[in-house]
Amino acid sequence: MKPEQAWFTHDRLGMFVHWGLYALGARHEWLMHRERITVADYERYLSYFEADLYDPREWAAAAKSAGMKYVVLTTKHHEGFALWDSKLTEYKITNTPHGKDAIGPYVEALREAGLKVGFYHSLIDWHHPDYTIDFVNPRRDDSDIAAQNEGRDFPRYREYLHGQVRELLTNYGQIDYLFFDFSYPHLTHPNGLPGKGRADWDSDALMALVRELQPNIIVNDRLDIPGDLVTPEQYQPSGPMLRDGQPVLWEACQTLNGSWGYDRDNSDYKSVDLMIRMLIDGVSNDGNLLLNVGPTGRGNLDPRAVQSLAGIGEWMKLHGRSIYGAAHSDFEAPRDTRYTQRGDRLYLHVFAWPMGHLHLPGMAGRVAYAQLLNDASEIQFTEIDPHQRAQNTTPGGQAAGSLTLTVPIQRPDVAVPVIELFLNHF
Repeated sequence: MKPEQAWFTHDRLGMFVHWGLYALGARHEWLMHRERITVADYERYLSYFEADLYDPREWAAAAKSAGMKYVVLTTKHHEGFALWDSKLTEYKITNTPHGKDAIGPYVEALREAGLKVGFYHSLIDWHHPDYTIDFVNPRRDDSDIAAQNEGRDFPRYREYLHGQVRELLTNYGQIDYLFFDFSYPHLTHPNGLPGKGRADWDSDALMALVRELQPNIIVNDRLDIPGDLVTPEQYQPSGPMLRDGQPVLWEACQTLNGSWGYDRDNSDYKSVDLMIRMLIDGVSNDGNLLLNVGPTGRGNLDPRAVQSLAGIGEWMKLHGRSIYGAAHSDFEAPRDTRYTQRGDRLYLHVFAWPMGHLHLPGMAGRVAYAQLLNDASEIQFTEIDPHQRAQNTTPGGQAAGSLTLTVPIQRPDVAVPVIELFLNHF
């Protein structure tokens, strides 16, 4: 990774924003696909997209207050609708009642807030007349797919795809991160039509175009060729991620409630403490967290999302230094805890608060000082003789090399308590 890209592994937490015509439907960003809606019927949303409450400065402020350091916005999702004044299509935000480019103000708001700028761009396009129908398409169940595909010129769509990427990476200054979505060569239609991958997108040429226009940009792995990082979605890796046995950068893409776009009736929201534990778990395994919000059709954030972000921010204000610039530690964390490490400081995140003591294997003689991170109150520690006999109020010995922390009975009133361990220099 270039020095100019080092911000990514330092910052660790970003906001994903899925916003488009599907926000008006308010029932999942794949509603066109799920409900098998025709292009003609779906286009009705174009006439009603006013987005009168769209204020990207509010988005930026919500991200920043949550402790997020970068934001990634869907410039175009699979529905094909462009959030900027693309010269290559009429299916765009400037042809809605909103009537204005949304990407320029978004980029400006992020820069004003000191946040890194990210774009999401769909390789898939259910609206474009030359995008051939396959298994990942609203028309997948039609009986005349072959006939519909006869007049479609996929190379012409590929030229359109590359052209829109050129517009996005030319017209808005420096862009820090590009999230392509997605390739699916393994998803073959029952009638034998193959899915789409690197040959369809001409991924090598597309990646070369991106690198030419934005030399310092970070690009994900969904072009069906290697990128700068891998992007597990809707699950948390169980350890550092590897490719051919070597560690790779990774970022977990997660939703607040299981939907990416605004989903009015979806109340399956993750708790704040769960999302914080997901973030901690990811950093402990050398990963980032990209946490999604889906603004409403008017452009404002769902109050439930605002509440979640505020809860994360409350924790990050006190515990951010266990996340920013931190990474996996080779020390063995006790059960129900996670370590992150930043230089000579080791951070013990306690998922299940113990009664009285925490025993840290292999840490004897390694710790100079310990404190709760939320209030900098000292945590005392000792090394218990491995041969000590348990009797009455005297605990038995711990394994050789263990360090025992004495923790308060009252659990700190934070989502996840963190103990900061200052390591000895050897």
